[in-house]
Amino acid sequence: MSERIVVIGAVAAGPKAACRVKRLLPDAEVTLLDQDDLISYGGCGIPYYVSGDVSDEKELRATSFHMLRDERFFKEAKGLNVMTLTRAVSIDRKEKVVNVENVKSGEKSQVPYDKLVIATGSQPNVIPVPGHDLNGVFTISNLHKAIAIKELLAQGKVEKAVVIGGGAIGIEMAEALADLWGIETKIVEFMPQVLPRIVDVTIARMVEQHLRENNVEVFTNEGAQKFEGTDDGWVKKVITNKRELECDLVIMAAGVRPRGELAKEAGLEVSPYGAIVVNQRMQTSDPSIYAAGDCVETYNLVTGKKAYAPLGSVANRQGRVVGDNLAGIPSRFDGVVGSFIMKVFDICVGATGVSTDVAKSEGFEAVSAMAVQSDRAHFFPTQALMFNNIVVNKTDRRVLGLQGFAKMGDGLLARLNAAAGMIARRAVIDDFSNLELAYAPPFSTAVDVLNAAANIADNLVSGRLKIVSPEEFVDWMDGKSDHPDWMALDLRHPKEAEPWVKAFPEKWYAMVYDQVRSHYQELPKDKTFIIICNAGTRSYEIQVFLRSVGIDNTLVLAGGLNVIRRLGVSWWQQ
Repeated sequence: MSERIVVIGAVAAGPKAACRVKRLLPDAEVTLLDQDDLISYGGCGIPYYVSGDVSDEKELRATSFHMLRDERFFKEAKGLNVMTLTRAVSIDRKEKVVNVENVKSGEKSQVPYDKLVIATGSQPNVIPVPGHDLNGVFTISNLHKAIAIKELLAQGKVEKAVVIGGGAIGIEMAEALADLWGIETKIVEFMPQVLPRIVDVTIARMVEQHLRENNVEVFTNEGAQKFEGTDDGWVKKVITNKRELECDLVIMAAGVRPRGELAKEAGLEVSPYGAIVVNQRMQTSDPSIYAAGDCVETYNLVTGKKAYAPLGSVANRQGRVVGDNLAGIPSRFDGVVGSFIMKVFDICVGATGVSTDVAKSEGFEAVSAMAVQSDRAHFFPTQALMFNNIVVNKTDRRVLGLQGFAKMGDGLLARLNAAAGMIARRAVIDDFSNLELAYAPPFSTAVDVLNAAANIADNLVSGRLKIVSPEEFVDWMDGKSDHPDWMALDLRHPKEAEPWVKAFPEKWYAMVYDQVRSHYQELPKDKTFIIICNAGTRSYEIQVFLRSVGIDNTLVLAGGLNVIRRLGVSWWQQ
């Protein structure tokens, strides 16, 4: 008798596991079941379907060769038994059966198994405030919700929208609403920055400013306290702890949590936050039952601790590991470093590893170094600035994370992917400094921005470079921090520096880069200089020179004015 394998959940990890094991064990009886009728779709593509970049929801369910991944596809092309609109109610581990119920008819039945895979995914967090159940308040939980949102937009029923949550999905949905549909859109984020615990504050502030430049208002440090509705039950207002926002659409994008209830009720081990506990072979506490995808707990390769990584890319990798092990091929999923990238209008932002704040909270002596330079040779016509922020541990020089902000394209993706592989193998600063990367002027610089970021980190942890963060510099310029002995030393061309000297005569001193060595004696003796150029490279060189002549009261503005001009400060001199 052929082995009976049942897979619960048919979006990402489930279909991957089912198809993989069927290829390895063609005689196995593989059953794929899901409570929905829309299966095996690219959930990460939902914002792009809403925005119109993906014109039809069927494209999210189609293969690269344009076949629709529906029940018929998995039966006829993949050889699976498929049961859609079938909810798994409980698992009887003793009898090895899954108790199921037809969603429409209510008919109950049992599906026997020899091996079972749980791929029940995640569910969105719903903010428990009054009015969360009003019409017009949506979570991005499945493709049906996305279709409903797009229908409202296409019918012209939405003029103002509020997105609750400034994470990746929230920002992507805000762009979708504002860009194609021209909806007046606002983001409300409870934390002090967007993309909290994913990127450092400097990168986050740059993203926030870019959103504002594209007519998406961002309110951080605010939480939704109430949704008010019209007499007919449609949302009309979001009330936060600071303001009232009129709207006729609310998108709740406040994160997700694992759907581990089915496993827990079956007596399987789950984490305190409800994720199914698995080993590196993706086995649960019952050796006959595997689990994968957004419903499972995984391992963070940077912190060495348990983690939760609800990403479609992770789910598919885990699904393949499950399929291998079901077929008797020893295969392991060791964990994640946590990599992501996203489009925000005409820029992209991404990260891999951990942010500085997360690293510090995990006990690392973490510092970050910002490199700003062209993504390809500076003389190449299509060059644009790329910002790489590298996070390192001072004690052992281990690289803990990398974040980036760049013009929309594949350049940032390439650097993040290279870094992800290195970070997973506990690479140190020197490994990044000497990392071999392909070079040609249309693609990169001879010293790549990733190498440059590591070189800056080397100078920083070695004590050769002393910096002031963009945030502290902005606070000083705004008068929010008291440093009366500070003065900016502007190394740029006189025409660039002149407006600043005139606007801030008490704070700004100009001396061209190539004149400092011959005129440094003219510098005021009672000041701590914040050395400024566009990117920070010239500033560091001058800091080293001044130290050699006995002037050590200097700080380099990290990332230079290329960062400051992207933060949306009111005093920026055009």
